[in-house]
Amino acid sequence: MSQTFEILESTFDRLLKNFQSERQPNEHFTLTLTGETSQFVRFNHAKVRQIGSVIDCQAELTLMANQRTASCSFPLCGDWETDWQAAKSVLQELRQDAADLPIDPYSVLPSGTESSREVHIGRLLPPDQVASMVLPEVAGLDFAGIYGGGGLLRAYADSVGQTHWFETESFALDYSIFTADNQAVKGVVAGSQWDKAAYVAKLANSKRQLERLADAPKPIPKGQYRTYLAPQAIAEIIAMFSWGAVGEAAIQQGESAFGMLRRGEKYLSPAFTLNENFSHGLVPRFNDLGEMAPVEMAIIDAGKLVNSLVNSRTAKEYNKVANGANGSESLRSPEVCPGTLATADVLKALDTGLYLSNLHYLNWSDRPIGRITGMTRYACFWVENGEIVAPIENLRFDESLYRCLGDNLLSLTDVQEFIPEVGSYDYRSLGGMWLPGVLVDDFTYTL
Repeated sequence: MSQTFEILESTFDRLLKNFQSERQPNEHFTLTLTGETSQFVRFNHAKVRQIGSVIDCQAELTLMANQRTASCSFPLCGDWETDWQAAKSVLQELRQDAADLPIDPYSVLPSGTESSREVHIGRLLPPDQVASMVLPEVAGLDFAGIYGGGGLLRAYADSVGQTHWFETESFALDYSIFTADNQAVKGVVAGSQWDKAAYVAKLANSKRQLERLADAPKPIPKGQYRTYLAPQAIAEIIAMFSWGAVGEAAIQQGESAFGMLRRGEKYLSPAFTLNENFSHGLVPRFNDLGEMAPVEMAIIDAGKLVNSLVNSRTAKEYNKVANGANGSESLRSPEVCPGTLATADVLKALDTGLYLSNLHYLNWSDRPIGRITGMTRYACFWVENGEIVAPIENLRFDESLYRCLGDNLLSLTDVQEFIPEVGSYDYRSLGGMWLPGVLVDDFTYTL
């Protein structure tokens, strides 16, 4: 544990004790922390352009009284007197705000009895070695990107005595390499342990794709083509599952893309299995009410929906059993089980069709029937007879999940790739997805 996190844990414990003593008989509360000790290095034209570090922690107090709930965030600076004055002021504000709110019939009070403490130590690059480890491998390339690494903290406590503390160390190097005419190959290397060999291998693949991007792009007519979706591309599709597919509330309200899957009217491929798997240690299992999700839980097993994500609010409203889902009933640590297609044989298995490294601008085109739309992005190629022929011009696709992950799913690669969450707008994101590549038949392109 870093000295910063030791100070924050002490502050957290004192805040909890003080809030317990200040609590009125009709009140309940939850207290959460989001913190980081991160180093960032920004690269452009294969040179270091900016270096910085962030030490930050935000607390959030949620007050519940008389079926009314109010929340407010405030920073922690590590000085107890300053932190407690800020916290006490927030408590008074929340009492005033909550009194003016309407009654919420489905409000849920903390009621669990579990507590936990996890500290995952990584093996990251020392801050003074990031540039010297990254840049020699990209000398002479138009390389741009950002490295973020360090410690991440999440903590929870409440008025019924639950406490959870989660620390992990992780890094992500999110990069792009450009051709002279501004075509780009995008890649990411991430995890809790820096592996130079994995970084070199990732770059070697990016360099091979970069060479092919120098060719003239091939216009592809709209239609249906055999398509390989690399792990980064399939990650964009799996992320859509959190937007009204796997959550129980969306299913109950008739807005889920997997409503037909729940009713047994449609199925996905028996080769497709999706789990929530927290055993990787990059994401805490506790949610915003201190409830613990199972270490591993199947969502879709061999093409059938066997579990949805159910939080306590949804459980109360629809008489269901909660399973530790978060407030938005979104995936937090998803993995798609691998298949049998060797990565080295992907182009041969594709034969003739499209190789998609990345997708973007995804959205539902018809959510109740599971249709998604989006665009191809970086390093996407036309393949003939198992050989890359040329890069392609951007295409729009519009396809049903029940086709591309159902009847038309041909195979999945035998190796999963870790696709990290790389956002850092408010704080550096936790976790990511573990995904294979996916080969599908007759994927539909509309523009």
